[in-house]
Amino acid sequence: MKTYYYRLLVAFAVIFFILLTGLGIVLGQFFNLIDQQITSEVERKYWLFLAVILSIIFFIAIFIASRVIRQYTNPIDLVTRTALKLAKGDYLARTSIEELGSDNELGVALNQIARNLQETSILRTMEKERLKTLIESMGSGLLIFGREGTVNMLNGVFEKTFGLPSDSLIGKTVKEINIPDEIKNLIEDVFLTEKVTERQIRSGGAFFNGYGAPVIGRHGNWLGIIVVLHDITKLVQLEEIRKDFVANVSHELRTPITSIKGFAETLLDGAMNDPRISKDFLEIIHKESDRLKLLIDDLLELSQIERVGFQLQNRLVSISDVVNDALKIISGPLENKGMDIILQGQTGISLEADKDRLIQVMVNLLANSINYSKERTKIYVTTSETNDHVIIQVKDEGIGIEQDKLSRLFERFYRVDRARSRESGGTGLGLAIVKHLIEAHGGKVAVKSELGVGTEFTVTLPKRAA
Repeated sequence: MKTYYYRLLVAFAVIFFILLTGLGIVLGQFFNLIDQQITSEVERKYWLFLAVILSIIFFIAIFIASRVIRQYTNPIDLVTRTALKLAKGDYLARTSIEELGSDNELGVALNQIARNLQETSILRTMEKERLKTLIESMGSGLLIFGREGTVNMLNGVFEKTFGLPSDSLIGKTVKEINIPDEIKNLIEDVFLTEKVTERQIRSGGAFFNGYGAPVIGRHGNWLGIIVVLHDITKLVQLEEIRKDFVANVSHELRTPITSIKGFAETLLDGAMNDPRISKDFLEIIHKESDRLKLLIDDLLELSQIERVGFQLQNRLVSISDVVNDALKIISGPLENKGMDIILQGQTGISLEADKDRLIQVMVNLLANSINYSKERTKIYVTTSETNDHVIIQVKDEGIGIEQDKLSRLFERFYRVDRARSRESGGTGLGLAIVKHLIEAHGGKVAVKSELGVGTEFTVTLPKRAA
């Protein structure tokens, strides 16, 4: 705007100078016509006087014109500077209304435009942040392709799942990115058919529910596609566990029922007339019925522990009392195998817990050690404490467990040695019950073992109930 101001001022000066020059010439000629008798000396003074007067008038006119022009160009200059700032994205820029004077309508309008742009920018930023938060908060992987077939956006879940940073994917086509072939096939199908496509996808050891859909604009124009990958690995694993559980329960129930039915039929076919055979068969039927009852009791116990609303009867409990009560319960099997229990560690330890449930945990751990140990070996029970936790360790000198089987040890019906477990009357649910009861107390149970040396279970419980 300064260039515009100077141009106006120069134009005014030139025009005014021409007018003054013409006026001087006209006045000179006029006075020459009036008095032809003026001498050359007088004529020279006259022209000098006229030049001085015209110069003074010229500079006064330039000064006045400058002030007038500046008065009208300054507001335009202020508004232009504000408009340039707005064009650069500075929506906080404003035009000072006081400096505009009475001609402030343009400034008011420009300030209103700036406020509208600022509000629009804030709303756009908020919507962008909301969209980003929504996308990043999704528990599923998200991948968006534009109409050109290149990646426009992906979220952190997708990056973490496949180990692909967004910088390496943005702007690339589906064939250029390193993702599983099944996902690529899903994306290509959506591009080709322009229809919603959904299928289950397996990548390594993970399972995904893949959902792909075209993105259609308001006027029906094609904008790209969106792909959502929901991790269903846990659901698939739970389904497999459910199937295994049903199969195992059916098998475990079928075995004693088949035995009972078979021996009962044998007795009915005439074996009952032989007292010796009848007694042997009835003892087997009784044993199998006890095993069946134990299995059903353990299933009901496990179901009760896993049920929503299961509560512990917590109170201050002495660990020594828990261990001693558990030893009384398993004293019979212990004596039958000639085994000894060695108690060691700290005494006088107490915590807030359900005493009956802790006794149940100790009985299951000790019974497990007895069943999988040789005769005349020892079981070590060690108790200790920290500031916040109580630690109980049960170590035996048994057959041990292979390392690759330790991760499955707490699964229902899992047996390291099925023949030995059935011979001892085990149901395969004891350690599963132990794990659930310890977790219900807010603790954890761990196991380590060496084949042919023995197994050690470590139970860690908080001193204060949650």
